Amino acid sequence: MSALSDLADLLGPRLSTGASVRDQHGRNESHFPPALPDAVAFPESTEEVAAIVRACAADGTPVTVFGTGTSLEGQHLPVAGGISLDMSRMNRVLAVHGGDMDAVVQPGLTRTGLNDALRDSGLFFPVDPGADASLGGMAATRASGTTTVRYGTMRDNVMALEAVMADGSVIRTGSRARKSASGYDLTHLLVGSEGTLGIITELTLRLHPLPEAVAAATCRFPSVAEAVACVIEVMPAAIPMARIELVDEMMVRGFNLHAGAEMPEMPHLFLEFHGAPGAVADQAALFREIAEDHGVSGWQDATTTEARSALWRMRHNAHHATGALEPGKRTLATDVCVPISALAEAVADAQAGARDLGLTSAIVGHVGDGNFHCGVRLNPEDADEMERVAEFSRRLAETALRLGGTVTGEHGIGLGKRKYMRAEHGNALDWMRRLKAAYDPKGILNPGKLLPDAE
Repeated sequence: MSALSDLADLLGPRLSTGASVRDQHGRNESHFPPALPDAVAFPESTEEVAAIVRACAADGTPVTVFGTGTSLEGQHLPVAGGISLDMSRMNRVLAVHGGDMDAVVQPGLTRTGLNDALRDSGLFFPVDPGADASLGGMAATRASGTTTVRYGTMRDNVMALEAVMADGSVIRTGSRARKSASGYDLTHLLVGSEGTLGIITELTLRLHPLPEAVAAATCRFPSVAEAVACVIEVMPAAIPMARIELVDEMMVRGFNLHAGAEMPEMPHLFLEFHGAPGAVADQAALFREIAEDHGVSGWQDATTTEARSALWRMRHNAHHATGALEPGKRTLATDVCVPISALAEAVADAQAGARDLGLTSAIVGHVGDGNFHCGVRLNPEDADEMERVAEFSRRLAETALRLGGTVTGEHGIGLGKRKYMRAEHGNALDWMRRLKAAYDPKGILNPGKLLPDAE
């Protein structure tokens, strides 16, 4: 690999071939086996990223970008070896334009790091996938989260990008203007491309005013069907929900085991309302009125900052709480997204599928936008269980597509869901391959991800 000697001259000690560093960049939160890079590079500027990519392009060395390693479909795993490009040193806020409500940041900055920098501005960045992910990684995977129902996904909140392309050239896409009718929308082509078309080195992000008042609550329902029916009725009722999260009874059991929550093992909704104080109270009252028709009980308000933080910390730790259900195993963390009207059927099918296959599965869902997650416990050494988990994943994907949805609303494709791309996209997959070939003719950018191997 001739690129290594060139990169050693460029980066010095910021190029590591040490076993522990390589191991750190080859592991993941989910069930995929480790995949170690040949070396890890720590760039500090766009110019260095461009130089690294040029060196790698010269001899066909793969380049896989590493943010914080929190992706759940293995997007950051260097399955073809090569260079792991760790962006953690490119972590600065470059500019905040308060009057225009936007910020320019480097990709290694995390979402909490940005919000800490915005603390006295009256603004915040709302996209919240739970993990303290890097903003570059969030853009590359088109991340969303608990606040999507009100504030949108990364697609809605990235206004412009700087990116290094597969030949080492640098481009800028988009602008700080709130809209444009100029040219192809390369910004949103790169958002969600999982590092396969270009490497994001700078982002211009849309900011939002901090709400004057925030209130949260939890409530429970006699069944998942009733909880989802409540959501279906709430969404067109002009209640501007900030968060509306479903947890099924198995997930509640996980919370009780992991966090000592002592919640009844019934389906719950976790709610949050943003706005003026009077408006927030009215929103909660109207929601509760609708929920009464669906058998709601156990309403608990969380109005203090401490209570809200504890509630959402528990929700964001769902991946770890799932681990408490069967200690010693790993978790397949998978998601699908369907039209809201089909959500109850999709969730019921997922629960029935897990029971039929003898699997332990917990469900959490961003039900305001039809997206839900299944955490399935598995033992990678148990071949029979792994076959049943694969069958569960296949059924879940087929259900989502049958109901007019997508095989992933949030986690992305990465390694785990490439096999469903033809079923979801049909002939459009061929055009995606043409794009990949045009943008990355040598196939060095995050090989083995997103697109399936040619049939």
